[in-house]
Amino acid sequence: MRSAEPDRRTEFRPPGRHGGDGQQVSGLARGGAIPRRPMPHPDRMSMSAARAACSMSPPSPKDTPVTWNIPNALTLLRIALIPVFVVIFYLPVPWARTLCALVFGLASLTDWLDGWLARRWGQTSPLGAFLDPVADKLMVAIVLVLLVQAEPHVLLALPAAVIIGREITVSALREWMAEIGARGKVAVSMAGKLKTTTQMIAMVLLVLGGELWGLPIDTIGLVLLYVAALLTLWSMLLYLRAAWPSLTAPAPGASGDEAP
Repeated sequence: MRSAEPDRRTEFRPPGRHGGDGQQVSGLARGGAIPRRPMPHPDRMSMSAARAACSMSPPSPKDTPVTWNIPNALTLLRIALIPVFVVIFYLPVPWARTLCALVFGLASLTDWLDGWLARRWGQTSPLGAFLDPVADKLMVAIVLVLLVQAEPHVLLALPAAVIIGREITVSALREWMAEIGARGKVAVSMAGKLKTTTQMIAMVLLVLGGELWGLPIDTIGLVLLYVAALLTLWSMLLYLRAAWPSLTAPAPGASGDEAP
C-alpha cells in the first residue's frame, strides 16, 4: 500500500499575533484544513459603504415626475372658481355682477399665469396639459350660458353658440389627432391666443354690464364677443386645414374594393 504523504501546503503566519517572526505552519499540523480568507475589518466595511453611498448622485429634477406644483394648483383654483362664480351671479345684491367680473378676471389671469410659470420653472406635466384646456372650456361655456340665460336674445346667443360649438369641435379634433400621433399639427396657434384674449375681455365687460365712466360696457363687450367669435371660426379653420391630410388619409389596412 502507498503511504499517505504529508500535506506540504504551508500558511504564512504574520508576526506579532502569534509570536516571533513570520512562521510557516504546515498543513499537516493544522490537520489538513484549507486556510480561510480573512474577513475585512468592520470599520473598513462601513467606510466602503459610506464611500459607495457618496458616489451615488441624486436623481435629476427632470427625471422626477412633477404633478403637484404651483402651475397645477392655479389650474385647479380656476376650476374651483366656477361654482363660486355661479353662486355670486345669482346673489340678489347690487354688487354681484362686479364681484363676478373680478372672479372671472382672476380666473383669466391664472389661465395665463399657470402656463407661463410651468414653462419658466420647467414644471410642465401630463396632468397640467390635461387640466388647463378643460378648465378654460368649462369656465367659458358656463359663463356664456349664464349670460344668455340672464339676457335671452339672439344677438348674445348667436356668438355664444359659435364659441361653445367651436370649443367642442376643436377638442374632438385634438383628441382624434392625439390618437393617431399627430397632436402637434393642431397645437395652439397665435390666432387661438388672440381669440382667447379678445374673448376674455369681452366676457368680463358683459359680466360687468351697465355703464362705466359714461361708456356702454355691455355694448362694447357684445361687439368684442362677435370679434372673438370670428377669430374662433378663423382659428378653427386653421386647425382643420392643418389636420385635413390626416382626416382624409385612408385608414390603415383599408382596401379600395368594397364588400358586395
